[in-house]
Amino acid sequence: MDSTGERGSASVEVAILLPAFILLMVVASFVGRVTIAQNAVDLAAHDAARAASIEREGDTAASVAVDTANDTLDELGVLCASRTVTPDVADAFANDDFGPQEGAPPVVAVTVTCTLSFAAFPLLDFDTASVTSTYTSPLDWYRGRSPS
Repeated sequence: MDSTGERGSASVEVAILLPAFILLMVVASFVGRVTIAQNAVDLAAHDAARAASIEREGDTAASVAVDTANDTLDELGVLCASRTVTPDVADAFANDDFGPQEGAPPVVAVTVTCTLSFAAFPLLDFDTASVTSTYTSPLDWYRGRSPS
């Protein structure tokens, strides 16, 4: 039996399936990178809010939040084209009374935004993607008073 009618069909199948396979790999790389970055940004916001909530003064808390978020992102190796850390500590430190207060407990909120660059992905229709996370942490009542 002669199989000359099927000669070359493997090359046609590869020619048809290879672009789809390459696109699948590019999309998987994109989704993986965004997911890893989102997890890192979540952790950075959590760490920053917690670090700020145990500080004694608002200015120090804001500075510590920014430093902690940047340190966490650096440790995790997230390559952000740009990153923004926005601590919201003003309401939490408005009252100098360190004991429990009436109403809702004061909280520190930190928002971390990381812009990822996808310039190396020529098949994608965009160059950047942003991931953002906000975390709030109540003030720690046991953090102590500032020395006077």
